[in-house]
Amino acid sequence: MSERWPGHPAKLDEPEGTAVDEVEEGAVSSDGAAEEQELPQLRTPDEQHASGELDIPDDVNVIEGEPDGTRRGVAIVAARFNGEITNKLLESALAELDQAGVRREAITVMPVPGAFELPLAAMALAKTRRFACVVAIGCIVRGETPHFDFIASEAASGLQLAALETGVPVAFGVLTVDMVEQAEARISKGAEAVRTALEMADAFAQLRASASR
Repeated sequence: MSERWPGHPAKLDEPEGTAVDEVEEGAVSSDGAAEEQELPQLRTPDEQHASGELDIPDDVNVIEGEPDGTRRGVAIVAARFNGEITNKLLESALAELDQAGVRREAITVMPVPGAFELPLAAMALAKTRRFACVVAIGCIVRGETPHFDFIASEAASGLQLAALETGVPVAFGVLTVDMVEQAEARISKGAEAVRTALEMADAFAQLRASASR
């Protein structure tokens, strides 16, 4: 199935997690001077990730993973469709794996035709038990039919099912956008998915270690 249709509407969504204040026309300060409105700054992916920290009391047990890839095998399943974007997502993911300490020989990349094939490949990789986690990357661009919604939904639910059935963390690094330009601005999703996968893998390792004591 094709995931990108020509002639898709040029519609741009505002980035999630940002707020834009509307400025009334002709707004002035008390002294009659025109008021300058300071626009909110967009947060970096690291800042967005850090904003999810929880305040947990010190008197409870905590199992929290770190994005540490030392001595871990990682699989990346990558959709070839919209390859100009997926290639950049892959570069972002590999750079993050390098930073996390994952050796290149411990990384396996499995290309598949498109986003619809990602869940099956992720399930197969997870079932081998060779990998601490799986990262799925791809790009789906909205078309003029419900095809976009179907592919996006099946990819997301299928990847979640792969994780639930195998117990291996599967991170969702698939961009679902209206325009290719939006995808270009979100290439860091590859690195973000890697951090998520490694954090979950580390948390699961801690859980298994605590259960065996």
